[in-house]
Amino acid sequence: MRVFEVFRSLQGEGIEAGRPCVFVRLAGCNLRCPWCDTRPAQEMAAGVERDWREVLAEVLAWETSLACLTGGEPLLQPEVADLARGLLDRGIAVQVFTNGTRDLGMLPAGTARVVDVKTPWVHRPDLPWAPEDPVPPAPHLWPGNLSRLGPADQVKFVVRDRREFQWALAWADQTGVWDRVGAVFATPAFGALDPSEVARWVLESGRPIRLGLQWHKVIWGADTTR
Repeated sequence: MRVFEVFRSLQGEGIEAGRPCVFVRLAGCNLRCPWCDTRPAQEMAAGVERDWREVLAEVLAWETSLACLTGGEPLLQPEVADLARGLLDRGIAVQVFTNGTRDLGMLPAGTARVVDVKTPWVHRPDLPWAPEDPVPPAPHLWPGNLSRLGPADQVKFVVRDRREFQWALAWADQTGVWDRVGAVFATPAFGALDPSEVARWVLESGRPIRLGLQWHKVIWGADTTR
């Protein structure tokens, strides 16, 4: 597998935010979102080829109770399933942060999937839409992934404006994802949208959506990726 870095930090996002965690960041991404803050990891060539068993041993050496497999897009590399299974077999909770463009079924049972559902505007900022219009589909979500989600999983939407937030609500209503997963988050793209705006929208929405923040950036500054 192509590994960009392995490090220990606090989980900065989702329901495990604030918990010590060992991160395995894999190289390579197939979407390259404009707001990405780990651009060096987007290139597969940026990673170092390592056996997943070696990576497993490195994670175990930290004596952690939580591991996060992220990227890049970790599901581009099939060995991520072996690594996840190896960690789970040793009693370590495993999260996989994914853009949802690959089949979640490749991951072993017990893996907590955190799916970043991309809005229709991720690469098409001029696409017209209003809340009274039909709800466009999530353009990059792998067919069948929605049905694979369960209570141990999370969904997040990175939003840059009110329209993207409204679409997230409409899409979640239409798909019934509220009742499938453990938590749904709206996370403002860092530096593009004031979190207080999203907080207000969350309060006004009447939906079970949560404000998601990148707490590692709040603690250690805007340029950190750890």
